[in-house]
Amino acid sequence: MAFVFLEDILMKKIYWSLLFVCLSLTLLTSIVISQPLRQIIDAGQRRVSIPEKIDRIICSGPGCLRLITYFNAQDLVVAVDTFETRENKFEARPYTLANPQFKELPVFGGARGYDDPEKILGLANQPQVIFKTYITMGYDPVELEKKTGIPVVILEYGDLTQGKNNFFNALDIIGKVLKKESRTKELINFFEDHINELEERTKNIAETKNCFIGGIAFKGPHGFQSTEPSYPPFQFINAKNIAATSVMSEKNFRHSNFSKEKILIADPDIIFVDLSTLQAGKHHGAIHELGNDPVCQGLSAVKAKRV
Repeated sequence: MAFVFLEDILMKKIYWSLLFVCLSLTLLTSIVISQPLRQIIDAGQRRVSIPEKIDRIICSGPGCLRLITYFNAQDLVVAVDTFETRENKFEARPYTLANPQFKELPVFGGARGYDDPEKILGLANQPQVIFKTYITMGYDPVELEKKTGIPVVILEYGDLTQGKNNFFNALDIIGKVLKKESRTKELINFFEDHINELEERTKNIAETKNCFIGGIAFKGPHGFQSTEPSYPPFQFINAKNIAATSVMSEKNFRHSNFSKEKILIADPDIIFVDLSTLQAGKHHGAIHELGNDPVCQGLSAVKAKRV
């Protein structure tokens, strides 16, 4: 009898939980439908219906929240992923330093796009739009849209070199969704003007330096060999990146591990280090290696203190 009684209680709990989710979805859908809608084309070439006026958003995936802060739209963010709330010894991301309030917001899911539909539906301030980068990792955007009833807008993060068109397209999509098209133009002009200025100032330098940047962050902090073959600042000033190759694929131009032997042979004139490597800890990371590894200490740039 006790077993039957407990089973009955369990079934009732499951029933009420499912009823709550269904009612939440119904209420959310009715709210969205009752608002005037407009359509935009996202980076996945999907036609997405979104509310006429956007006041509440969440950002899923690496770099997504950074893009939103470029638009001075951080006040629209109603929740963040776990990556934004974790405690670090120090913070290396400028957009987070400028917005400490992000750490106080509710959490809607895991880092790197691993969203939690139930947590999203349970938010007191329901987002009207979910922006999502790097859709091949984490929760599928189409499935997320089905589970939550909230429009998901895909962004291709891109970069300022080979992926510049994707980056500018992401800015264009955000500007259209938030009705901040003028800000999109300001941002694109800002990047283009500074890139052109650096090109103009360095194009006639007779002898360019061999450079290397180590400790590049990639899904977390890394050691000295972690680098970026297409590192944009080197390209902007016509510096010679010893890690660059004549043929760089989509897979390797953003990140690679360059062997210590190759670094020693190339012996760069100047070495740069990504600040994020310090998050690897006192006895790890690029700074520790440069000060303790015999191979690194043999480099000309280290001996001459050009790091």
